[in-house]
Amino acid sequence: MANLITCKNLSKSFGAQSLFKNISLVVDSNEKIGVIGPNGSGKSTLLKILCGLEDADGGQIVRQKFIRLSYLAQEDAFLEDDGVAANLMATLAGEDLEETVKYNRVRTVISRAEFPDSEVPVRNLSGGWRKRLSICRAMLLSPDVLIMDEPTNHLDIEGILWLEKMLGGTMAPSACLLVSHDRHFLENCTNRIIELSAVYPEGTLQVNGSYSRFLEARETFLEGQQEEEERLANKARREIEWLRRGPKARATKAKYRIDEAYKLTDELAEVKARNRAISKVQIDFEATGRKTRKLLEAQGLTKAYGDRVLFSGLDIVLSPGSRLGLLGRNGCGKSTLMKIIAGAEGKAEVLPDAGTIKTADNVKIVSFDQNRTAIDPSVTLRRALAPEGDSLIYCGRSLHVASWAKKFLFRPDQLETPVGQLSGGEQARILIAGLMRQPADILLLDEPTNDLDIASLDVLEASLVEFPGAMILVTHDRFLLDRVCHRLLGFGGRQGVSYYADYEQWLEDLPEPVKKEEVKEKSGQKNGKSSEQDKGKGRLSYMDQREYDRIEETINTQENLVAELEQMMGRPDVAADPQQLDECWQKLEAARLEVERLYHRWDELEEKKGG
Repeated sequence: MANLITCKNLSKSFGAQSLFKNISLVVDSNEKIGVIGPNGSGKSTLLKILCGLEDADGGQIVRQKFIRLSYLAQEDAFLEDDGVAANLMATLAGEDLEETVKYNRVRTVISRAEFPDSEVPVRNLSGGWRKRLSICRAMLLSPDVLIMDEPTNHLDIEGILWLEKMLGGTMAPSACLLVSHDRHFLENCTNRIIELSAVYPEGTLQVNGSYSRFLEARETFLEGQQEEEERLANKARREIEWLRRGPKARATKAKYRIDEAYKLTDELAEVKARNRAISKVQIDFEATGRKTRKLLEAQGLTKAYGDRVLFSGLDIVLSPGSRLGLLGRNGCGKSTLMKIIAGAEGKAEVLPDAGTIKTADNVKIVSFDQNRTAIDPSVTLRRALAPEGDSLIYCGRSLHVASWAKKFLFRPDQLETPVGQLSGGEQARILIAGLMRQPADILLLDEPTNDLDIASLDVLEASLVEFPGAMILVTHDRFLLDRVCHRLLGFGGRQGVSYYADYEQWLEDLPEPVKKEEVKEKSGQKNGKSSEQDKGKGRLSYMDQREYDRIEETINTQENLVAELEQMMGRPDVAADPQQLDECWQKLEAARLEVERLYHRWDELEEKKGG
């Protein structure tokens, strides 16, 4: 397995704010790495540094010679008036390829991306199809390493299934590094997770295996670090009591113990700071407390645009505690249905063509808008959070705007920042803060998870489960749908728009081509383990068996190399030559990493063999 990219002690700051400090990582061939972390931890910046689009403040990056990188940014840029095929051909303009080869490659990509019309101008494409085009463009150059920043943004569920298939198919690169907050996607598509966070001593936690395995490793690490804080605190307490007794520092032993006591308090402070770095947004939706048996009842709802029928004869009943998820491709009618239901309170933006909606008296319906039209980008964060002044009312209590902002992980120095300059995740938190101040009988949430980091998603999930009112949720986050919703209203199945018990049942009812894509992804998935772990259970393949037969000998050879390099590092002539010493150190680090990788691979092969 070749080291394609090696990073050592990378650091990056913006002004006084440090994103990350002294982080190291290696990208090997055959790795699909998921990069996660809180909003503002530097994930996108790290990707740009790896691609050479931005410079690190410190540290080293070594890229394999002649390596080809391809980068998918969150934002796209196309020749808007040109078609899909023309944009892809423009991507190959600088490549030393015959025109026939270029044409065939573009046609292959268009076919696999399932574009209905390759000549349609890009400006007419929806956000989901633009994202597909961006992904195709990134893969068109046959990169060794594909680096993607939030590739599932704007994709509907069918689009995400398509991307999962592409990353596991013949066009997949040697290695892939991606930032994503889609937990289901991470589970399906990665075999290594790197989390950036100040909670870790080295700035990252890097775990080989699926996202599920990472969650287990993180929990073990955080529990261990908490226990370490308690152990150090107890020891420090004893040493401080000893210091208070005023020991004389003249004795060598006493002086040593005094020095160690001060070192111990410093170490305790560092561990405490890391444990306090675990910050979570505080989300708690307020219900009116109404006990009405039926909050809303819709009968026979029908909506069409021209000849295109979105839904027909649809019945919906919402009671306190109801949690309904809407599932389907972009443009199928989910948001339209949400607007129709939101209008039942008396402010109708969209009306049904047929059908009726009855609500309980004075029902309170609160909506989350996926387009974020409720946010004025020119106002400051202070005014967005507290339009009435420097204080606000929440759950009957008066709170200062700075305290309210802290609940959503905003710093005091951000209060005067225009909302338009904040990240997508920060803007989403502003909207959620606004929802929390409105007591609701019914919550209508249209893509509330967009741009939220995983820690915020976990808190949002818990809050929705505890909300005593009714809720309708539109999201492409399959984890959230499965864990929050009692049932799903699925679009695009064989029966048109129908109710389903869960995501799996909806998937089974989809037309065959879409279902097959997911079945391939799921074939190696059981009990929350990734396909990488499960698909090799049982007998080893021919190539795996050959690797297994030789791996112990390979490890011995590599360990001997480590020993030789360690001896070389200690030689006076090497120590006296900075250039030679640095070269030797780099070789030693690479050799140690290779030993670690080989042992991990041995474990994988043993697991397969014993499956």
